[in-house]
Amino acid sequence: MGTADLDLVRRLAAAEAGLAIVSVTRTDGTVQSSLVNAGVLDHPVSGEPVVGLVVRASAYKMRRMRHGGRACVAFRHGWEWVAVEGPVDLAGPDDPLDGLAAERRTAVLLHPARVTTNG
Repeated sequence: MGTADLDLVRRLAAAEAGLAIVSVTRTDGTVQSSLVNAGVLDHPVSGEPVVGLVVRASAYKMRRMRHGGRACVAFRHGWEWVAVEGPVDLAGPDDPLDGLAAERRTAVLLHPARVTTNG
């Protein structure tokens, strides 16, 4: 993910108070999407920039990410948008990750593998 892509994610996230749509694949191949709070942050272990979001550990989307290991997060403002897809690291009470304290909620750290924009 290039610097320009990160700048676009940061700008669109800020314009919409960090609101984004996360999508995961169900076991039957269909897609489940929901509204989350997300943004760009440094991975607590590697230091690389990732898309981070906070999800309840018991949420359906967490079960899907634990099983599939991937997610797609889409940010938008007006007609401008960017979607970031890739593998995820999970960190929380049920998903220990060295370098990040366990919380009641689980942090999802998406490693950008593919970025799509309308620009």
